[in-house]
Order: sequence, then C-alpha cells, then structure tokens
Amino acid sequence: MSIIKEDDLISSVADALQFISYYHPLDFVKAVHEAYEREESQAAKDSMAQILINSRMCAEGKRPICQDTGIVTVFVKVGMNVQWESSMSVTDMINEGVRRAYLHPDNVLRASILDDPAGARKNTKDNTPAVIHMEVVPGDTVEVHVAAKGGGSENKSKLAMLNPSDDIVEWVKKTVPTMGAGWCPPGMLGIGIGGTAEKAMVMAKESLMEPVDIHELKERGPQNRVEELRLAIFDAVNNLGIGAQGLGGLTTVLDVKIRDYPTHAACLPVAVIPNCASTRHVHFTLDGTGAAEFLAPNLSHWPKLTMSQDEHVKYINLDTFTKSDYKQLKAGDTVRLSGKIYTGRDAAHKRIADYLAAGKPLPVDLKDRFIYYVGPVD
Repeated sequence: MSIIKEDDLISSVADALQFISYYHPLDFVKAVHEAYEREESQAAKDSMAQILINSRMCAEGKRPICQDTGIVTVFVKVGMNVQWESSMSVTDMINEGVRRAYLHPDNVLRASILDDPAGARKNTKDNTPAVIHMEVVPGDTVEVHVAAKGGGSENKSKLAMLNPSDDIVEWVKKTVPTMGAGWCPPGMLGIGIGGTAEKAMVMAKESLMEPVDIHELKERGPQNRVEELRLAIFDAVNNLGIGAQGLGGLTTVLDVKIRDYPTHAACLPVAVIPNCASTRHVHFTLDGTGAAEFLAPNLSHWPKLTMSQDEHVKYINLDTFTKSDYKQLKAGDTVRLSGKIYTGRDAAHKRIADYLAAGKPLPVDLKDRFIYYVGPVD
C-alpha cells in the first residue's frame, strides 16, 4: 500500500504545469525540426523556424510558449491500493495545483477559464477548474497525465456519428480542411473511434498524450488495423497541402494518434481533436515517496536556427503604411513588422460593428491601422 500525501499531488500538478508552459516535449521539437528540414515551401519553412526559435527562447527564459496558456486537462489513474493522507478530494487537490501554477509569481500564466459559460462568462482568475478524467485501476501508484490545451485548437474538435460502412480516412480527409489554420499546425491529430459519442471524444483527447512516433511506425510497418489507419490518415492529411500555419507545404500533421473501443453494431462514432504547435503535456507517477521531479531538458536538443534575411522578406513599418501600399503584398509573403499594431478578438470586432451601426465614433483611430485577430472571429 502506498500513502500519497496531499501536498505531493498538489505540488506535482503545479510543477508539471509550470514545466510544460515553457518546455516543449523533445519528441515534438525533433519532429518539427525534421519537418523543417524536409519543407520546400519557404513560407512554411519560415513558420516552422519561428516555432523552433520561440521554443528555444521560452526554454531558456522560462516563459510561456504561447500567450494562450490553455485549459488544464488531467487524466488520473488511481491504484486500488492507494491510501490518501489528505482531507481534500482528488479533484480539489488537482485544482489547487492548477491554482498555484497559474498564479506562480515567477511565471504568472494567463487565466482563461470562464464560469457561467452561457451567461456572464466571468473569469475564475486562477484557471480553475481543470477538466479531470479519473479511473481506478489495480496497483499502488497514482499515474497522472497533465496537459494545457489551447482554445484555438480545442475549437476545431469534430465529432461524427458515421454509418458503419463509411470510410474513416475519407471523413478525416474531408473534415480537416474545414478546420482552417486556426488550430495552428503543424501539430497532432488525436482520433477516437467507437464506444459512444462522449467516449470517442475522451479517447481522442487522451491519445494526444502519447509521444510522436509516426516515423518509427513507418519504418517497421503497421502490425494492426489501427496502425494502418494512422499511416493512411497521416499521408492523406499531409497530402492536402495545408502546411505549417496554413501557409501551404508538406507537413500539416506531425503524427496521428488513434484509440478505439467496442461500439454498438449500429454505430461508428469518430472524434478528431487537433493539438496545436504549442503542444504541452507531461506524465508523472506518484508512489508515496514524495512529489514528482521534472528534469530540465538539455538545450542542445533544440536546433540553433535564425530567421532568414533573404530578398523574399518584406519589411513594413506599420506607422507609415497606408492603403495604397497594400499593392506590394500578396498572400504567402513573409514580412517583418515594426510599429504599432492593434489586437482584437470577437468581442472587439462586435463592438466596432455596433459603434458603426449606431453612428458613434470609435474609441480608437483605426485609419491606416492594422488589426491583428487574436481570437475566434467569423
């Protein structure tokens, strides 16, 4: 029997979330670098270079990989022989860990969780509560997978109740383009097949906790139907040419993960959940000997890249740029920006539209100014 102390789980969750806020998993870094080396599209290559450069800077400075520091998702497997030394529930302990992580004074993380989602949408201020999936299993340890999932990629999740005779590969191939680039590829696709609607979605999410290993699978060859599906979907999606950040290119997904479960004879639930280029997850196990330890990865695992300064790059001063200057730009251009830029998400755009409809002056002067979309906008 293992005795798990309250603070061991709390501090482990808190440390895990801080850790993944600034350290990409090394398998992901390696996969992006390999995709960068293979890429033929200059725009996509520049995009992946920026991802890798930012990733290294965040690892060096211990600052968040993305400004969207995610909704916390936790998968917990509690051994049947575990005893808890705590007056709190497991859910409350996990949420206390989330609270400590997101309010950490040395690296405060953005609180994005809103209570009363269909009404007041009031920020909880500490990114709680987490979404927790708990299972009781044989054994005397507590196994925990912690992830911080960005809202942009989460918004692109899809579920279909297919007919049993439908082609899953074709459905995924048809569905991925409808996601656009708002899920920030290159990333991973988590796919759940079978069970019921909610089971398929949970399996898709949990599959995203697995390491990137599609190229090892390609080398040894598939050994079952699920592995055949992984390879078929991987090739089908990358052949769409969406590419890094939707700029076109060879790599849209770095891996495809699949979990399945027996289902009703009349059913074929299929869920797809993408993970963005800010892939953040870590695994730890508690056995009663103390809190989990997270060892900082060696920075030598990150490639030393610099952004290209080639003739194809266009330099733009946003303070002097006017509408007549638009003619020098076309889709796919790589630009270097300086000067002032406004940001706005859906609420800001709606407010602008309301001001204009009412004939009121805008609170800021938008003449010859750029607005950078930083959230969901139709």
